[in-house]
Formats: sequence, structure tokens, C-alpha cells
Amino acid sequence: MLCGVTEPANPAPRTGHRVAAFFDLDKTIIAKSSTLAFSRPFFQEGLINRRAVLKSAYAQFVFMLAGADSDQMDRMRAHITSLCTGWDVEQVNAIVEETLHDIVDPLVYKEATQLIAEHKEQGHDIVVLSASGQEVVAPIAKLLGADHWSGTRMVVADGRYTGEVEFYCSAENKAVAARDLAEEHGYDLSQCHAYSDSISDLPLLEAVGHPTVINPDRALRKEAVQRGWPSLAFDHPVSLRARIPTPSRAAVTAAGVGTAAVAAAGAAWWGLRAWRRRR
Repeated sequence: MLCGVTEPANPAPRTGHRVAAFFDLDKTIIAKSSTLAFSRPFFQEGLINRRAVLKSAYAQFVFMLAGADSDQMDRMRAHITSLCTGWDVEQVNAIVEETLHDIVDPLVYKEATQLIAEHKEQGHDIVVLSASGQEVVAPIAKLLGADHWSGTRMVVADGRYTGEVEFYCSAENKAVAARDLAEEHGYDLSQCHAYSDSISDLPLLEAVGHPTVINPDRALRKEAVQRGWPSLAFDHPVSLRARIPTPSRAAVTAAGVGTAAVAAAGAAWWGLRAWRRRR
């Protein structure tokens, strides 16, 4: 207490004068779930079985139609942690590294690459925040030329996932990640931008001075209208490989470990169908 004034219990993080543009990943930068096609190589390598593929297909169907609410996200997180328990981290990273370009290309919205370029021209940092696993988010963010990123991280012991979540980068936690990055890198959140398609990212959008919704789900569209937030429609996926240089093998390997099971849990039906076509 200073001069008889009680300080707030959770004071806002200190910020500087730099500006960042915070981007959600799925359906904001990338046309589908960033994790969807990883179900195919995970299935082929024996990390998930046919039952998991079918269950994940339903989860992706719900996500693509209406977005995931908080209850669905909690159920998905429980499914993910159960699914990936015991997985070998090195094997997961190797699968992601070997299949990264085939999976990402072509999923990125042309409009998103243009928006990222515009922010870079203005000297803004690009930050990717996603509930997808860190090992998926990091290499994609690097391909996009992002300055920083954060994804869901799993606890690892003896080289394997324990099934416990270290940090779930979703909902309020995504706003927490943005505030932490603002304090670390000197961002003025009142001058920063944020982009998302999902109502679950409302805390992130509220944390910045310039929120914009992209391909919003029904609930977020309603919020945007009520608050007068801009709304953009992205609908032209392009080849990321053709627009952004390929990183070195070391760069992809250094992406780090995280929730590899998220990759298995997204849109597995699509991945299985593509696998069958190739056979």
C-alpha cells in the first residue's frame, strides 16, 4: 500500500514502446487445423490406432463447423494427455521434421502472408500463439518468419511424455503468454494487434489495443459486432513452400518438444483418407 492506496492484486506487466502482432494459427493463418495432416504419419508410425483416428475425426468435424467451446477444449485436452502418455519425444520430433513441408504446403492463407508482410514493413514483431503442440507451432512459425511463438507444452521425463500438461496455450493462457512476451520484449499492448477466429481467444483479443477477428466462429462474430471490432475473411490458401524459404534441418529439429498428441487429435479423418489415396 502506497499513500493509502491499495495496489491491484495482479498489476499489469510492464511494457515498453515496441509493437507486436499476435496471430492465432488454426483458421487464422492456416486454412485448417495445423495439426490435421500429422495424424497420417503418426498413424503410419504406430503412435495412434484406428480408433483414435475415428475419434479425432469427430473432434475435428465439430471444430471446423462451430469452433470449440471451453468444455470441448477441456475434453480434448484430457483426450490428448491420455493419448500421448509414453510417446518417445525424439520419435515425435523426427516425424514432424520429416513431414513438415508436405503437411504445411499448401495450407497458409495468402491474405495472412500479406498481413504478416505489412506488419513487418511497419517494424512490428510477429508472434504466433496456438493451442497446438510446441513442436508443431515452432517450425511453422519459423517458416512464417515469426519473431516469437508459444504453443502447448507437455511434461517430459526420461525422453517420454508423461501425459501431464506443462502449459496449455489456450483461452486465458494465450493472453497470459502475450503478456509475458510483452514484458520480456517491451511490447506496448495498447498499441499491439491480435488476430483470431475463435471465441476461446477472447482474452487475447481483449488484451491488445487493436483486435481483429478473422473467419470468426458464430460467438466471436457476435462479440466483434457488439464491440465494433474489424472482421476479415481469408479464403485463399497458397503454397507456403513457394513463398517462404525452407529452414535447415537443425532449425526444425531445434523447434522443441510439446504436445505432440495434439497433432494426432486434429482432423485425423483427412489424414487417413490421404493415406489411403497414396496406397
